[in-house]
Amino acid sequence: MDSIIHLLKATKKASLQLKSLSDQNRKDLLLDLAKVLEMNKKYILSENQKDLNRMDDSNPKKDRLMLNHDRIQGLIDGLNAVALLPDPTGKLISEYTTNQGLNIQKVAVSLGVVGVIYEARPNVTIDVASLCLRSGNAVVLRGGSDAEFTNIVLVNLIHKVLDKKGLSKDIVQLLPVDRKFVKELLEADRYVDIIIPRGSQQLINFVREHSKVPTIETGAGVCHTYVESTADLDKAAKIVVNAKTQRPSVCNSLDTVLVDKKVALEFLPKLIPGFNDFDVEVFADEDAYRVLNQAGYTHLQKATEENFGMEYLSQKCSVKVVDNIDEALDHIQKYSSKHSEAIVTSNEQLGEQFLNDVDAAAVYVNASTRFTDGGVFGLGAEIGISTQKLHARGPFALEKLTTEKWICRGKGQVR
Repeated sequence: MDSIIHLLKATKKASLQLKSLSDQNRKDLLLDLAKVLEMNKKYILSENQKDLNRMDDSNPKKDRLMLNHDRIQGLIDGLNAVALLPDPTGKLISEYTTNQGLNIQKVAVSLGVVGVIYEARPNVTIDVASLCLRSGNAVVLRGGSDAEFTNIVLVNLIHKVLDKKGLSKDIVQLLPVDRKFVKELLEADRYVDIIIPRGSQQLINFVREHSKVPTIETGAGVCHTYVESTADLDKAAKIVVNAKTQRPSVCNSLDTVLVDKKVALEFLPKLIPGFNDFDVEVFADEDAYRVLNQAGYTHLQKATEENFGMEYLSQKCSVKVVDNIDEALDHIQKYSSKHSEAIVTSNEQLGEQFLNDVDAAAVYVNASTRFTDGGVFGLGAEIGISTQKLHARGPFALEKLTTEKWICRGKGQVR
């Protein structure tokens, strides 16, 4: 194949079919797809295993790539949840009549064709397709080569449902994994209405630099948790260990622990049992290194400047002792990717200060950053976590896959 333009044209044309579907028909698409996934779990797992067999066990992407029965069930639950959400299109945003008698309405409409470029996360295939179908958008998927077998089987199952409903398979288009086509997709502003990159900072930077199509970034997560001096330290340890170890390969996992110097000597040793369970490698500043080393923690290295502001995506994190909340806020402002940030404190005033002053898509008091997720936030699923400020921020889900249209009805008025 020398070009993908014919595929993009086909999806643009097929997108018109979705606009004519009723709310119930869109719901039924997702409900039927959930049933098809349930019936094909073994097939999906066998294809996913082919992808897993090609990836080295030490690669932090492997956890993202892996599907199992629980994760497929999560996709099924997500499909059912998105199906039950209200239709975001056709919603009347405002209405008024001008002095000339012109009736003007502003309504929510689908974007049209959504292009998503992502890496080794096959769950994105189902999450994105469900949100786009529910909101009346056709979708062009460009998954990474690491997940090629899994993505193919998942899209084939989507096509099976579309075909059964008498709809064009081009409504959900899976592009070839050859990298030469990525730039062509990014320049296809006649056929694609928006591009959403989901993956590494390198991928996001490439899309930002080369895209002629408007983009929404679902950015990397460099997430901090600040343990303030009044914190319940046992609670704080539980939050930090969860944020780091529960699923380290995802963007809302913790990367840096900031600890108030007043409680560092007492708090840091409390992390050791939980960190030992997962062999967490800690890159500690001078003060944190001294405390952890004296407490006998062995997976320990001295931090350098590059250890802060890094998204680890593995069982690694950095630790820094700070003088007070002001130093913690300065550190977060300097190194944060504006994804998810947390404070653990018993001081309500400082908690509110943190919520107000930290510039991030999601900010927490006394909770793990692992909660930043479309499903957890009641959105059914997500395309990703947007770290930018225009159009969408935070979990990017159904209600943000629309734009606005002005509808004007007159009786012969001229200007």
